[in-house]
Amino acid sequence: MNLQKESKTLSSQTAKKQSMTAIMLRRLKKNKMAMGGLFILTFMMMIAIFGPLIAPYSYTETDLFHTFGLPSLLHPFGTDELGRDIMSRLIIGSRASLKIGFISMAGASVIGIMLGSICGYFGGKVDAVIMRFMDVFQALPPLILAIAICAALGPGLNNCILAIIISNIPGFVRMTRASVLNIRRMEYLEAATAINCSTTRIIVKHILPNALSPLIVQLTMGVANAIISASAMSFIGLGVQPPNPEWGAMLSAGRSYIRNYPHMVTFSGIMIMLTVLSLNMLGDGLRDALDPKLKN
Repeated sequence: MNLQKESKTLSSQTAKKQSMTAIMLRRLKKNKMAMGGLFILTFMMMIAIFGPLIAPYSYTETDLFHTFGLPSLLHPFGTDELGRDIMSRLIIGSRASLKIGFISMAGASVIGIMLGSICGYFGGKVDAVIMRFMDVFQALPPLILAIAICAALGPGLNNCILAIIISNIPGFVRMTRASVLNIRRMEYLEAATAINCSTTRIIVKHILPNALSPLIVQLTMGVANAIISASAMSFIGLGVQPPNPEWGAMLSAGRSYIRNYPHMVTFSGIMIMLTVLSLNMLGDGLRDALDPKLKN
């Protein structure tokens, strides 16, 4: 009988988790803007994954007889000052831009969630020390801090990712800490403590799953901000270095010719705009889908 009761309890809990996931997905599917953002983002990711297969030319192939070429059948997005195909460079450059965005936000979220959980759960001196360090980092805007870090470490893809990770950690720490403080005194946590659950288990199994909703939204929005930051850093020469393509670096390379050859900056700007727009649309949809106050 006890085994039957336990199995029924486990099955009901599983069904509840599945039903809540189904509710979230159903809400997300009803949001046309969010689904449109998801479609655009998926399309961009497919371009990045299969870039070498679909790019019509090599991103390093030059043709000095066809420099500054306007969009045509051979070169749909035109060519740059060295005769390189802009479309191919945009396709390959999507790898660097999306890589910086997703990896930097993944690193910042993991570190920020860990530190924020420690601050919110333990409080006291540990909370005070960690948060004072976060105050120091937040004394500068994230982009300015990322530029300063990358300038100190030197330009390059890896240093750019590291700089964006460090500059975005405080935001995740503060949001995680606030979420943990809101649920720290809940009755189910007192029950977990009463049955001698370890601190790690309480944080991982009981606190974080209930604090993830705002963090998921911030993570989605953060990827968009990271792509903009990476483009800005590449624009001033601190990000991806030539001849490797990246959307911000392509904007920087074409700014000197914008009056006579606007196509050199137009298409890279459109790629940045569409990617950031899709992430913002998806983030808004996730925020609405994860809001427990909304009706099913």
